[in-house]
Amino acid sequence: MHLIVGLGNPGAQYVAHRHNVGAMAIDAIADEYNFPSFRSKFKGLFSDGKIGSQRVMLLKPLTFMNNSGEAVYAALKFYKLQPEDVTVIYDELDLNPGKIRVKSGGGNNGHNGLRSIDPQIGIDYQRVRVGIGHPGQKQLVNSHVLSNFHKEDHLWLDPVLTAIAKNAPLLVKKQQAAFMNKLALAVQKADDEFSDDKTSRKKKSGSKTNARSGKKPTAPASTGKNSATEKKSADNQTASSSQLAGLLKKLFNKE
Repeated sequence: MHLIVGLGNPGAQYVAHRHNVGAMAIDAIADEYNFPSFRSKFKGLFSDGKIGSQRVMLLKPLTFMNNSGEAVYAALKFYKLQPEDVTVIYDELDLNPGKIRVKSGGGNNGHNGLRSIDPQIGIDYQRVRVGIGHPGQKQLVNSHVLSNFHKEDHLWLDPVLTAIAKNAPLLVKKQQAAFMNKLALAVQKADDEFSDDKTSRKKKSGSKTNARSGKKPTAPASTGKNSATEKKSADNQTASSSQLAGLLKKLFNKE
């Protein structure tokens, strides 16, 4: 058995926050492997299913981030699991958006969810850190993590969540290097597709601009060559001058 925990805060007002990316990943895994609907259990939302032949439990704590350890401990105790049987997915400020790092054990790096979990079950569980980027200034951290992902963030976020779900069997088997490689490829593919789409739209925009400007072309400056148009215009001007000279001669040279 394996328990995968996705950290976040409960409530509709928090569901799209950067701090809830762990819970988003749990939802993606549940969808990918057709887990039963979540139910209230272990101070969280819980579902029990299979990934491949492995029995896997999914948990989204409802204790708020600072007390996540209460929910994780309750599930661990009930199923008599060891910390090595647990994977926790959470947001990481110190990784660029879309970057993924996986390891077992280690410190909490100031993350309040891990600060709550470590004293409850120890530190030897597997951690999946999902980069959300740092706002640049310490005083902006709270507003950054407790705000929704921007529309453009979904260009990397959606492929990352999909890739986490599709490669969850590697997490369960603790094939950490293979998992990170798969995630890196997914992010790179999404970035390439975005770049290609952006280039294509730029080219189309340029073509439309050229087409619009072609409707009313600016008359070319004369090059000094006797083009057919220029010659015809000169001949017309000469004929008009001759006619005018003839009229003047008749007016002023009457006999």
